[in-house]
Amino acid sequence: MQLLREKEATGLLDSFLLKSLERQLAFGIDASVCYCIGSGENFSFLSKVNEGQRFFKKIVPLEHPRFITQYNGGRIEEFAEKYLRALRGEGG
Repeated sequence: MQLLREKEATGLLDSFLLKSLERQLAFGIDASVCYCIGSGENFSFLSKVNEGQRFFKKIVPLEHPRFITQYNGGRIEEFAEKYLRALRGEGG
């Protein structure tokens, strides 16, 4: 089995993710706001895709739960409040 180079693997992954988004949006969901779990690379990727496809009117980045628990365990309540404010449409 031949190993994929990083660029080839990224291209395949990007294509898979784009098709997955298209399939999910075909369910007829409200696409006015997208909550992105991951405020770093996940948000960057989704924003880039959205620039070209215009799937969502707004993308709200939220820190990934693993990031919160692994690196910010003492601030869990703060992040929980941030999630709740975002889901209520307050700021962000």
